[in-house]
Amino acid sequence: MGQPPTLEDLAQAPAADQHPPLKADLAANPHPLYARLRAQGPLHRVRIPEAGDAWLVLTRDAAREALTDPRLSNDIAHSSSWRTDGGHAIGRNMLQSDPPQHTRLRRMVAAHFTPARITALHPRIAATADALLAALPHHGTVDLVSAYALPLPVTVICDLMGVPEDSRTTFHAWSNELVLPTSPEAAAQASAQLHATLTDLTARKTTSPDATLLSDLAAAERTGDVTREELLGMVFLLLVAGHETTVNLISATVHTLLAHPPQLARLRADPSLTAAAVEESLRLNTPVHATAFRFATEPLRLAGTEIPAGDAVQISLAAASRDPLHFPDPDHFDIARASPTHLAFGHGLHHCLGAPLARAEATVAVRQLLSRHEEIDFATDPAHLRWRTSMLLRGLEALPVRLA
Repeated sequence: MGQPPTLEDLAQAPAADQHPPLKADLAANPHPLYARLRAQGPLHRVRIPEAGDAWLVLTRDAAREALTDPRLSNDIAHSSSWRTDGGHAIGRNMLQSDPPQHTRLRRMVAAHFTPARITALHPRIAATADALLAALPHHGTVDLVSAYALPLPVTVICDLMGVPEDSRTTFHAWSNELVLPTSPEAAAQASAQLHATLTDLTARKTTSPDATLLSDLAAAERTGDVTREELLGMVFLLLVAGHETTVNLISATVHTLLAHPPQLARLRADPSLTAAAVEESLRLNTPVHATAFRFATEPLRLAGTEIPAGDAVQISLAAASRDPLHFPDPDHFDIARASPTHLAFGHGLHHCLGAPLARAEATVAVRQLLSRHEEIDFATDPAHLRWRTSMLLRGLEALPVRLA
């Protein structure tokens, strides 16, 4: 089998009925390419720069099949060619594990993310949103990402974890570097700094326990229920997943509402649709763009395609959630859409543990923003906005808006 193309190669190649090539900006909008590939088949072999070759899954049916196939392992040890995750991962976490290890690790923290626990957090989420909104100018221009969409989930997850306030800004900077590295050297430095700080924090929780999740994990390490590597991996995963994706969800939801004035007017007229608007944004703007790589533990057939043992598979949650076979007019934003469940939070054993928290934060954030400001509009041409993107995550770098 020859070397497969990258997504960038495919984006620049003309379709059968198209000349000249598309010249697509995959960061700004990868969905035209996904639609073209999806129409040609549910799986495509692609090359991931600085990672390797993988089968990219693009349809909803194939995605659900892949997400529940036990022969696709999250453990890189089953890869036929990949032997490293880049060298900058912190510890070992649930995303890298299969049952029974995954089951044990997930059960250890699941009680902190039940719907009942998240409901109990609503007053704290609302109070944080109110405080952030009160600090914004009532009239004027502001970057909604740095001033609102980012500090809200950072505050909530750090409260839940037990991260002190003086560490929160640097935690985000380090996690952002690891998720979307600017260079191998910067990623290595961020990894080392985060590792050292997490080690210090867990040591403090061991000597001064409290009611936070980090304290519970430190106690589990003392009793031997979790190793030091697993503890650090769990804390890293929850801190990163607990805010990076929600930042993207909040900002993308506001962006999409501003880009669709009739839908925004509909939501203002009926705020009870806010949760539904967030769900539609999850489908349309899937913040976790694709899953971590999974590896075939044996030869298998997926959506009619033979996958050799050891091959990598990556499921595009973003493409699957715009599959026209399940979502009519999939590129249309409709806050009252009645359709099957999207796959923004995954499916199966690795369904996102923090989904209730992300939904709650985004719903509160959007509802209170619209309640406080009768007029919100783009402060710059939306076409000039820049998107932070990787194969895993996608979100706005900034969202300048005018408030009134």
